[in-house]
Amino acid sequence: MKTQFIDLAQQRRSIYALGRNVTQTSTEISALIKAAIKYAPTPFNNQSTRAVILFGQHHEQLWQIVHDQLQAIVPAEAFKVTEQKIAGFAEAYGTVLFFTDTAVVDQSAADFATYAANFADWAEQAQGGAQYAVWTALAENGLGANLQHYNPLIDADVQRAFGLPTSWQLRAEMDFGSIEAPAGDKTFMADDDRFLVRD
Repeated sequence: MKTQFIDLAQQRRSIYALGRNVTQTSTEISALIKAAIKYAPTPFNNQSTRAVILFGQHHEQLWQIVHDQLQAIVPAEAFKVTEQKIAGFAEAYGTVLFFTDTAVVDQSAADFATYAANFADWAEQAQGGAQYAVWTALAENGLGANLQHYNPLIDADVQRAFGLPTSWQLRAEMDFGSIEAPAGDKTFMADDDRFLVRD
């Protein structure tokens, strides 16, 4: 059996110590991310996943939005830890914002009424596929990443800051960059508790 894909899957980890010591250009990274999303599966090929790829001041602006929104709701005595966490994300090289275009989901539901109730769930599955594809492609190229979910807290500010259509629903934020420290050991539950095989 070929294991190249499994090897890449093992390489993809949540990396939190990220930096800007990357060898690729923002153009090269953008092309990689676009291709990973383009070829990820979507229901009925409806291509409902959208992405905004942020570098430089735009990347920093995103994490300032997160900082400000959390500062408004996290108790002052607890905010220092939160602030340090957000600063770590801002130190990365860039961020991918993943969205679902709800207009596409709604249109798919109208076009295929038999399956109308499924398209919202399928859009979430498409998100998972796109996020995993991007994450693994970044890992293959020596870049670390982690996935965050500050939506819907930041949705309105992100929409205003980057001039996005109202139908784009934010689903996740993936910061990425050079790997400044590896991920820790990962443990797994017993296969017998997780899988059933029937020959």
